[in-house]
Amino acid sequence: MTTTPESSSGSTAAVVREPENASQGGFLGAIEKIGNKLPDPFWLFVILSGVVVAASWIGHRIGMAATDPSTGETISVESLLTTENLSRIVTDAVKNFISFPPLGVILAVMLGVAIAEYTGLLSAMIRAMVGKVSPAMLTFMVALAGVTGSVASDAIYVIIIPLGAMAFHAVGRSPIVGAMVAFAASSAGFNASLILNITDLLLAGISTSAAQMVDETYVVSPLANIFFVIPSAVVLSLIITAVTEFFVDKKARQLIDHDEVSFEHERIDAPTNDTEDISLTLSPIEARGLKAAGLALLAFLVAYFALLFVPASPFARPEEGFMQSPLIQAIAVPIALAFFLTGLAYGLVTGSIKTSSDIPEMMAKGLQTLLPMLVLFFAVSQFLAWFQWSNLGPWTAIRGAELLQRWDLPAVVLFAAFVAMVALLNLLITSGSAQWALMAPVVVPMMMYVGVSPEVTQMLYRIGDSPTNIITPMSPYFALALTFLQRYYRKAGVGTLMSLALPYALSMIVGWFLFFLLWYFLGIPLGPGAPMHYPAG
Repeated sequence: MTTTPESSSGSTAAVVREPENASQGGFLGAIEKIGNKLPDPFWLFVILSGVVVAASWIGHRIGMAATDPSTGETISVESLLTTENLSRIVTDAVKNFISFPPLGVILAVMLGVAIAEYTGLLSAMIRAMVGKVSPAMLTFMVALAGVTGSVASDAIYVIIIPLGAMAFHAVGRSPIVGAMVAFAASSAGFNASLILNITDLLLAGISTSAAQMVDETYVVSPLANIFFVIPSAVVLSLIITAVTEFFVDKKARQLIDHDEVSFEHERIDAPTNDTEDISLTLSPIEARGLKAAGLALLAFLVAYFALLFVPASPFARPEEGFMQSPLIQAIAVPIALAFFLTGLAYGLVTGSIKTSSDIPEMMAKGLQTLLPMLVLFFAVSQFLAWFQWSNLGPWTAIRGAELLQRWDLPAVVLFAAFVAMVALLNLLITSGSAQWALMAPVVVPMMMYVGVSPEVTQMLYRIGDSPTNIITPMSPYFALALTFLQRYYRKAGVGTLMSLALPYALSMIVGWFLFFLLWYFLGIPLGPGAPMHYPAG
């Protein structure tokens, strides 16, 4: 998900400066050249929608059909160039957009997140996590703050990278290492977190649309992966810590020793004009604000769980099970409210909220960061609708499932191949939502037909998607990280950043995948009510 990053402690937007030596040859240079030729994700989906129209006409003309193994029904490809379907393309365009599953929940949650972000709560929380730890725990805490900071969306890069450099410098360690820990955690760990965030809502909505091509009643909950992603945040932080201490720290010392660069007397601030000055030390009023936010969160959680489990509550479902409660089924509302209340408490105490009009203004600023995503969603929603109407999605999924059944691949091989495919595609398509919207309509139904649940497929996608974020020149935050790195090590180039980032990417994708396999074969649910298997026909 790509938005315009802004500092949580203010409104200064990050300016990504293209490094002078950001171009190189070899494999990465080829990736950069190919990626630069790809259109913007919006136009990519417009083009793909046209391809669907043409393919549907061809498929119908040649009689493409497949038998649904779960129902025995024959599914034939339908042309979108009929009078009925051409009319439907026009009349249902708005409906396709407003009924796109991620749209409503993303907008609702962002209203609450915006209050927490623009009052400065999220920035203060991250600084508090990093600023009060011992030197021995610093690497782990910077990593954990970066991973969990994905709740602040892309703004986390602007906050955590200079913060990590400053924290390491403060204990006498290389700021290069601190910057790399922060970059690896916030980018490569984007799909894991200690708390539910917008990514969970976004991916679940797209997965639901894809799963309903097979089962119209299937719903992937935003909580579908929560049991796994919470410990994953800790596991990824431990992996980042190990890679840092055993490789990156030594590599950074070699760079500095070789070029006789010293940071001992150099003040470490964010690059000029890129971010506001960030301090590790919380002011007394910020500390009081965090305490107020903590009390507000505690009160909210007590009320939430009381309403969820007390039998007399109008939201309790003692006979049906708590997963059927409106507080779970519409989890976006409680999440938005939690961010709103904690941000409100912080803002009132610190004075970042001065008048009642500040609140809707902050909400509006939060929604402004989503405007590029909303534009993309319009194109994606039309593509998914047309893909479903044409039956190309189910046909491709069934034929793909038949191929997988003939191959009879072990689960480990199937999962590994899918994760590798996602990782390679992510080098070119760096928008997580765009890539999943492109892949989900095919891979989710296909995996369902071979007995793999949508929740498992979605989690495998997340494992393949995040770690390669830090090694693709197509990401704007790759350039941003290089800009920061050149602040602390002026001779740094793309090769320097790549040599430090690649060990993180490889270690995280392998380590995270192995952790998933352990979780999967132990039969531990990925989330409440999330099955590990789908009853294949």
